[in-house]
Amino acid sequence: MSTFLRAFEIARVFGRYRLDELIPDAVSSPLLRLLFRANPSRILATFRPSDPHLHAELTDGERLRLALEQLGPVFIKFGQALSTRRDLLPEDIADELAKLQDQVPPFPSEQAIGIIETALGGKVDEVFERFDREPLASASVAQVHSARLRAEPGSELGREIVVKVIRPEVEAQIDKDTRLMLFLARRFEAWSKLGRRLRAIAVVEDYRQTIRDELDLAREAANTSQLRRNFADGNLVYVPEVFWDYTSRNVMVLERIHGIPVTDLDRLRASGEKLKVLGERGDEIYFTKVLRDSFFHADMHPGNIFVDASDPEKPRYIAIDCAIIGSLSESDQYYLARNLLAIFKRDYHAVAQLHVECGWVPPSTRVTEFEAAMRAVCEPVFERPIAEISFGQMLVYLFQTAARFDMEVQPSLVLLQKTLLNIEGLGRQLYPQLNLWETAMPFLERWVAERYSPQTVLRRLQESAPNWLEQLPQLPEVLIENLQGQRDRHVQAEQMLLAERRANEQRNGRSRRRYLAAMVCVVAAGAALPSVRSLLDQAPTVSWLLLAVAAGLAWPTHAS
Repeated sequence: MSTFLRAFEIARVFGRYRLDELIPDAVSSPLLRLLFRANPSRILATFRPSDPHLHAELTDGERLRLALEQLGPVFIKFGQALSTRRDLLPEDIADELAKLQDQVPPFPSEQAIGIIETALGGKVDEVFERFDREPLASASVAQVHSARLRAEPGSELGREIVVKVIRPEVEAQIDKDTRLMLFLARRFEAWSKLGRRLRAIAVVEDYRQTIRDELDLAREAANTSQLRRNFADGNLVYVPEVFWDYTSRNVMVLERIHGIPVTDLDRLRASGEKLKVLGERGDEIYFTKVLRDSFFHADMHPGNIFVDASDPEKPRYIAIDCAIIGSLSESDQYYLARNLLAIFKRDYHAVAQLHVECGWVPPSTRVTEFEAAMRAVCEPVFERPIAEISFGQMLVYLFQTAARFDMEVQPSLVLLQKTLLNIEGLGRQLYPQLNLWETAMPFLERWVAERYSPQTVLRRLQESAPNWLEQLPQLPEVLIENLQGQRDRHVQAEQMLLAERRANEQRNGRSRRRYLAAMVCVVAAGAALPSVRSLLDQAPTVSWLLLAVAAGLAWPTHAS
């Protein structure tokens, strides 16, 4: 029941803010537009012009932002993802959606302090040297307060920190939305072949688990620590330190960072930052996290990224909010890198072959047909100026083409694709002429070469050697068990064959007895009739022989 109530609430907000006006005519049918216009909340809004949310002076972007804020965390995250694609959105809408990154209306500070004090087991004024009641930033599932730790022995001042606290009751709200998404996904898979191919249920369940993990700040702290270790040299990206003594499931304490928001281009230019280098480094960070570490930040909207302006010649990023992390299996890493390289080189046969090899499309797929389809999609794109080519959009086109060949959506690749679109959109904001192809190709070639270099192969052998040595003494026993299993299976198969043969013989015996009884009955019935006896007496010898042959041929030899 709560699922339907939530669906009704979404429809009510949709109508109240007249969001149907933002849908292009090209993607909405007349029937759909009529249904939107018939929304009771929309009709009621027409007669309530005094409602401040419906005032004519509100822009399209403001109405969309207010609606997403009212609908809650899942919808706010959707708006955050959209805000990174300024190349796809009108400027006023992109500006308003950008406010969802860290300017969501906060919840009362008294509630935040109550949650923090319960988690830390003491008053904030006792735990911290200073705690700022006014939130520093507020986002979809949490808000942040600045504070200062008490000074350690031998130090005059404590460390500057931020305290992140989960919004109250946000888990119940997210659960309602994801239950509705799961309900729709089940219907989509049950009623549509497309839904089954897209693996709608698996994708929604994967997203549901991802956003639930985001509510566990202890998990986010662990992700932050791991990412900090992966980039310990700090040349490309800096990740703040976690203070574990003050961290729990709904409260996390981090080192406070100071940087320029990545979207504040005026301040970046004023500080002398090289935006081209910054854009290219963003791509390098992305491929490093995906291919080298298989551990990538999957919520790369601009509210989570800052720039350290201390050295304009060598700018570096500062990454925060590591709640959503993606990873790939070793085989997915390999096939992804090979696929991207083949796309860069326009080797469509290799693209098609790799899709079959890694199981992304069925083994029965005809490689030549798949190759031709890929070529038809990619060639028109490659003919455009390099600055106009969207690498992320190219991947979307390729997946759409592969869908015609029954490619199933891989949930592990959904976050990867979303993150790539975000990174590319962000890079194009910093430097519109950014050539991701030029940045990515050398990195991919180097990664593939290093993966199969003698040093890497030797290292992987050394890593696997302890496990092999551990299992070596068990090898004879395993071989004996396998041989014993094969012998047992052979004996079992022979016994099943013998049992089946006996059952067939029994069925054949019953069939013969029934056939013989039927023949006797027919002869007895015929012999009882005088006209039949007369015909039998006059029948020639050849007829009797033919009758015997027919009876022999009809005699059952196997179970019918």
